[in-house]
Amino acid sequence: MAVNIDPITKEVVKNALSSIGDEMALVIMRTAYSPIVRDSGDFSTGLCDRNGKMIASGLTMALHLGSFPDAMGQLLAQYDRDINPGDMFIWNDPYGGGGMHLPDVYIVKPVFHDGEIEGFATTLVHQIDLGGSAPGSNAVFSTEIYQEGLRIPIIKLYDREAPNKSFFKILEKNTRLPDKVAGDIRAQIAACRTAERAYLKLIEKYGVETFRLLLEEMHDHSEALMRDEIAALPDGTWSFTDYLDGFGEDPEPIPLAVTMTIDGDNVTIDWTGSASEVPAAINCPIPFTKAACYVVLKCLAEQDIPNFEGFMRPIKVVAPEGTIVNPRLPAPCAARAIIGWRALDVLFGAFAQVVPDRIPAGGEGGVTFPVIGGYHEGRPYICSETLAGAWGALPDRDGVHGIPNPGGNLTNQPVEMIEALYPIEVTRYGTVKNSGGPGKHRGGLAFVREYRLLGNDARLVMRSDRRMYLPYGLANGAPGTPSWNIINPGPKQRVLPVMPMEAVKLTRGDVFCHVSAGGGGYGDPLEREPAAVLDDVSEDRITVAYARDVYGVVMGNDPLAVDPAATDALRDRLRSGRKIVDPQPAFLRHFQEPLGITSFTLEGERLLKV
Repeated sequence: MAVNIDPITKEVVKNALSSIGDEMALVIMRTAYSPIVRDSGDFSTGLCDRNGKMIASGLTMALHLGSFPDAMGQLLAQYDRDINPGDMFIWNDPYGGGGMHLPDVYIVKPVFHDGEIEGFATTLVHQIDLGGSAPGSNAVFSTEIYQEGLRIPIIKLYDREAPNKSFFKILEKNTRLPDKVAGDIRAQIAACRTAERAYLKLIEKYGVETFRLLLEEMHDHSEALMRDEIAALPDGTWSFTDYLDGFGEDPEPIPLAVTMTIDGDNVTIDWTGSASEVPAAINCPIPFTKAACYVVLKCLAEQDIPNFEGFMRPIKVVAPEGTIVNPRLPAPCAARAIIGWRALDVLFGAFAQVVPDRIPAGGEGGVTFPVIGGYHEGRPYICSETLAGAWGALPDRDGVHGIPNPGGNLTNQPVEMIEALYPIEVTRYGTVKNSGGPGKHRGGLAFVREYRLLGNDARLVMRSDRRMYLPYGLANGAPGTPSWNIINPGPKQRVLPVMPMEAVKLTRGDVFCHVSAGGGGYGDPLEREPAAVLDDVSEDRITVAYARDVYGVVMGNDPLAVDPAATDALRDRLRSGRKIVDPQPAFLRHFQEPLGITSFTLEGERLLKV
């Protein structure tokens, strides 16, 4: 119901609610025990109204936030008449709870005023370990969810303020790191209680009836803004397909296919044609698939659309049951995030056909998730990271590197902290020279992260992608560079698959090196400004030889400067020779030869072994 509430009051309330979400995030960040939460930022916070509809979120993981509607819908359906003051709920179940994978644990507190529910404080934290077959509960090689750890249905963590002591005892026995998990759960509890106090102050300030009407008005306002954005796009249907490399030593490509239909001020996003669920833990429960759709629509919007659930009303998501984007019990899903991250690239690929001036080329394909776990001095440890930082180029600028993927506000953990906490030395960390896809605007550079094991035997669990199927380029830009996982780099190195179907054994002194994919390029590389190429050489992003062979820019060495006449002549020769297909293009040779990997050929945007 639309009401006549002045816009200044609506803006004040909207910002107050957002501030509560941010305050919750700060509470978790400052009180969590696990580096994956405290330092990587793998958690989310938000608020819902009395009907369980999202009304605010903290500045946290965008790909988490779109999952709250499904989770809250399950909570209300199962506990409709059994929610009382002092209750608090906990769950992680992807099959019956709106969960996404077992490490992502929801803790939700209903907020009561005068005996009635007026809202919910909501948190989601990636718990460092909930048991299962591998440290970190994130094994790609799981074949059913029962191997993945402790599966928690929607239960009461607190019942009328009384803690569920039995649950806490069960949890303690089902994690390798009970102190870390208990600490992170306490951080979630503290965030919910902090939000409850602030939320009640807002209700008391405006009064219950006015506050309820304010929220309904803002749901409608968010819906109207999103409808305006969709209506400004042309009607029609567009499709795009991208591929994950697959899992194991002999991977088979896994298609992610989307068909997007815009009809007036509504959009339907249909994932029919995507792969069926697979016998590996990358199946993606539907809440995370929906979240990716919402993230992309928010990214494309030219207006600031408040995070009220009303903005989701014009967006219909179709994901056939039994597919990799909507699996069925007992399909494993511990490493499901790689599908959600890749769904962003697939959707951007579809929208590049609609609004090409707003869309980036393909990025690194989602965060890499390495876990190194073992025992040191008689105690278990788990070093778990979310590594990101290579965007595709945009129509008007280079792809950025060293900042999170657009789907989340995750950060790479400080090297000093890793070395202080674990028997691990980080021997290399930085960007990779001659990486990223060439273009008028180049893709973001790849990064390298290298770990040496200082302790006794440990196990490495790995989830990455974008080796065979490179980040796509746009507008004649070249694809990005591939990712690599290497044990003991050098003449006797072992190259791991992007997703090994085993926990890889490491012994003292072993080195694990991960090289991320580099972002795709945008526009013709031979149209890149020579001054920009010179800047890349000066900043040690590319070599002089790469500048010559890939961009056709010739430089003198003393002083380092562009030779305009030689550059024009070389670019003319390179343009005239483009009819000859080079199976090992210069930009990949310059990137991969220093890694000792030379047996490859490029077919379109797919890297093949020779």
